[in-house]
Amino acid sequence: MPPKPPRRAGAARTQRHSPDGGSAPPAAPRLEVGEADFVVLCDALKVSDSVREKAWKTYENLSAADGALACNKKKKETWGVCIFIVAIDLDEVTFTFTELLKSINTSVCTFFQFLKEVDVNMDTVSTKVDSTVSRLKKKYDVLFALYHKFERTCGLIYLEQPSSEISAELSSVLVLKNYWITFLLAKGKVLQVEDDLVISFQLLLCVLDYFIKLSPPAMLKEPYKSSVSAVTVNGSARTPRRGQNRSSRTAKQLDTDTKIIEILCKEHDCNLDEVKNVYFTSFIPFLNSAGIVASNGLPEVEVILKQYDELYLKNKDIDARLFLNHDETLQPAVTACSQLERTPLKNNSDEEVNIMLPQTPVRAAMNNIQQLIMILNSATDKPSDTLIMYFNNCTVNPKDSILKRVESFDHIFKKKFAEAVGQGWAEIGSQRYKLGVRLYYRVMESMLKSEEERLSVQNFSKLLNDNIFHTSLLACAVEVVMATYGRNASQSDSTSAETDLSFPWILNVFDLKAFDFYKVIESFIKAEPSLTREMIKHLEHCEHRIMESLAWQSGSPLFDLIKQSKEREGQADQPEPTSTLNMPLQHNHTAADLYLSPVKSPKKKASGPPLSAASTPDVQPAVIPQTQKPQKSTSLSLFYKKVYLLAYRRLHTLFLHLLSEHPDLEALIWTLFQHTLQNEYELMRDRHLDQIMMCSMYGICKVKNVDLRFKIIVSAYKELCNTNQETFKRVLIREEQYDSIIVFYNLVFMQKLKTNILQYASSRPPTLSPIPHIPRSPYQFSNSPRRVPAGNNIYISPLKSPYKFSDGFQSPTKMTPRSRILVSIGESFGTSEKFQKINQMLCNSECQLKRSAEAGAAAPKPLKRLRFDIEGQDEADGSKHLPQESKFQQKLAEMTSTRTRMQKQKLNDGNDTSASEEK
Repeated sequence: MPPKPPRRAGAARTQRHSPDGGSAPPAAPRLEVGEADFVVLCDALKVSDSVREKAWKTYENLSAADGALACNKKKKETWGVCIFIVAIDLDEVTFTFTELLKSINTSVCTFFQFLKEVDVNMDTVSTKVDSTVSRLKKKYDVLFALYHKFERTCGLIYLEQPSSEISAELSSVLVLKNYWITFLLAKGKVLQVEDDLVISFQLLLCVLDYFIKLSPPAMLKEPYKSSVSAVTVNGSARTPRRGQNRSSRTAKQLDTDTKIIEILCKEHDCNLDEVKNVYFTSFIPFLNSAGIVASNGLPEVEVILKQYDELYLKNKDIDARLFLNHDETLQPAVTACSQLERTPLKNNSDEEVNIMLPQTPVRAAMNNIQQLIMILNSATDKPSDTLIMYFNNCTVNPKDSILKRVESFDHIFKKKFAEAVGQGWAEIGSQRYKLGVRLYYRVMESMLKSEEERLSVQNFSKLLNDNIFHTSLLACAVEVVMATYGRNASQSDSTSAETDLSFPWILNVFDLKAFDFYKVIESFIKAEPSLTREMIKHLEHCEHRIMESLAWQSGSPLFDLIKQSKEREGQADQPEPTSTLNMPLQHNHTAADLYLSPVKSPKKKASGPPLSAASTPDVQPAVIPQTQKPQKSTSLSLFYKKVYLLAYRRLHTLFLHLLSEHPDLEALIWTLFQHTLQNEYELMRDRHLDQIMMCSMYGICKVKNVDLRFKIIVSAYKELCNTNQETFKRVLIREEQYDSIIVFYNLVFMQKLKTNILQYASSRPPTLSPIPHIPRSPYQFSNSPRRVPAGNNIYISPLKSPYKFSDGFQSPTKMTPRSRILVSIGESFGTSEKFQKINQMLCNSECQLKRSAEAGAAAPKPLKRLRFDIEGQDEADGSKHLPQESKFQQKLAEMTSTRTRMQKQKLNDGNDTSASEEK
């Protein structure tokens, strides 16, 4: 064990309990509570009397609810969980998380899973504990992913058995230990965020560069050996001396020798400029402040061990040094607590499938970043000539205000980023913001081109002078960049407080209302076709979060729009009529429509032409009567349509979990749910959509005498995707007063809707609301290849991103096995042999069916052909072409033209397989 640092008397109780020799009994007499083994555990963790008492009571309550927790096998784990919960709630944590795991002999993942099982009642685990567990899990996931990458990388750098000329003190084990602990110390001291995988990895590369330069060339593999040798020949010192000018000397050394950092960045697809920035602004100041001195070519182990020990005991969390020993407490569960490696879904275990190599979280993060940078390489951080042309066409030129806004937010973002991550990271924040600005101008230009095609105008003065539109578009662009860089090891959807840079952090930075941000999301996705699948899913998730809670916060413009909608024709008017619920969500509204739709009801008939065509988004009749009704808000109408779809999807999923045996109840629950959103929308203020959903389900079951308790509803809800326990544990009751969802139902929901709920038990229940038409998400891609019907060996799959971008985007054919053919629609098709081969495959099953029919079998049902949606045709027919068809459409039609042609082509099967793979 590393030496223990001297501790003050008040902090002495936090010292680590040695698993070998046990600890001395506490000086003060302890209150004997519970069984003897429970007392021993409390003594080992040095918990206070108040924690002992409450932890034992918590254990008794859990045992009464679930007798299995009291069995000898789980008893000690249950005690540990109870002590953990109570110590956090009382702010009396006298042990580290690793000490607790060692004391109850369990692993991180097992502990988290057991804690989830123990939380059978909503009041067992508080939101405070949930937040602590979320932070610990994120930190563990990042550390586990980084150590996995670190271990593999060191294996590529250092020889396992270096030559005999190397001192025994410089063994690979010692090198690994120095590396890892130095990195842990640097990460703990210079990073305020613990779950930022990308920044942590960039810092790790700085540590690797520093140590490689200190290592004797005889220990290294190529190309690092020759790079270090070249440094030695050029006279660069590998061992920095103690002094005040370390920063300037190291900076000078890195300026003259960047070979090693370049190799590391190329190998791991990291941006060289960003890593250099981290090196100078964060790593060098860390070396100076830590006082690390090299000895025998490496920093002194005891110095960094002592400093890390102090940091670990202060944070009271995970002792990440144990990764070096592959300690069982830090190993993942068999069920893969952390998604270290991911493989695509298989379609059929009997078939050969195109299995992609597993991808680590670090590799996935680096690939996403490289793809974003390559997309933005052609973009600039200034408006393009095309944008300038649009600006000049405006009645009021918006150029100056746009440039000033971009510059102003640069300073704001840089400051906020440094506050969240650390003052040394301000320049990193500025770099990310500039990438966001490039994307902002790129998407703006694409949007304006689309609007010009749609409206046949070039004057977008009103839109381009709208401050909220520009702020939202810029925030969305920066959010895409932040999400690309902010990928964490577990891809957890939950957020931590204060230091988390994930959405909705960006809204606070730009001082933007969630409802205004929502308006730009769909148009942003459509305007930028190069967005990765992960980013599209992320923006869709942001949209869902806005619709479920963020847009309903006090101060949101949404409430003003609803109020104005109600005032149009009295209370009879609705934000979105129920008659449209079962109609498909089809609209051609763009961001221009949503930002320029009426906010305040006009009091008199509009006169004169609009400032620009884009300023009249709502379609008006050709003849406008003198007593014109105020325009209905396009943004509100579309918002409610989407909210209804999201609400019903959530309800349907939960309903299938709980009430599949009572299918008649779904329509009743949905009607109450929809009625509340439409007519009692104030219940949504500062609350969550799912809270209303669960209350609606419980209320209908209550009046219909179906036994469904809130405990069961909550248990099923926790298993759904993208849910947060705070949703049902902390619900607004009245101003600044929060309680569980049960209290909310009794004191608020039931009191407001009692009359309406009781109607469902009467002989004349309310008219049922139509079930919404559920379309496929416009943002979503299929997760795995989809097989074409009729048993053919053909699959349709989205183009997957290659794993490495060092040599640019890989051609799709490089990812295809020899036995398969891949045609990427939208790229050059290559030779005609590909289509012939596909036609031959399509024919295989048809020939088999024909033979079976000739043998006396029943005539088979005609096979479906590959169908492409060509207007005016149900199926492509090679013998007929519409006059307006392009050559592209004709070629697609010929793929399924006639059986005779396909049979002839089959005779050539296998003649030239290699030629068919070429582009």
